[in-house]
Amino acid sequence: MKTKSQLFAALLVAVLIPFGSLSATNVYAAGAIAVDDAVGDEPGFGTSIGEDTQAEAAKAALKECKKVGNSDCRVVVRFEKCGAYAHSKKYFGVGTGSTKAKARENALAECGNSACKILVVECE
Repeated sequence: MKTKSQLFAALLVAVLIPFGSLSATNVYAAGAIAVDDAVGDEPGFGTSIGEDTQAEAAKAALKECKKVGNSDCRVVVRFEKCGAYAHSKKYFGVGTGSTKAKARENALAECGNSACKILVVECE
């Protein structure tokens, strides 16, 4: 037989665990950037932030990329905080980070060429 304190503890756990798991899944939203680099010097792109999953973010970013007239879009980065895409005529790089500055820095480092510039950076 359980004591009143054991029963209270079990009840408390039964009530709080579902709320804890709900907040844990909603703490971070997902984002993505899709790019059509066949467009020319300035690639077309689409972004999505605030989605529940990275798959949903990718799908929304592709839709946004195509919506503005691009036909050869592909998802280049998925992120939970910030994501960025850098490019030049021959190179590109993507980066993620906890801030826009960190995502930019990582994208430029991955691009690896002094001609690279940031095309887009998004944060949740």
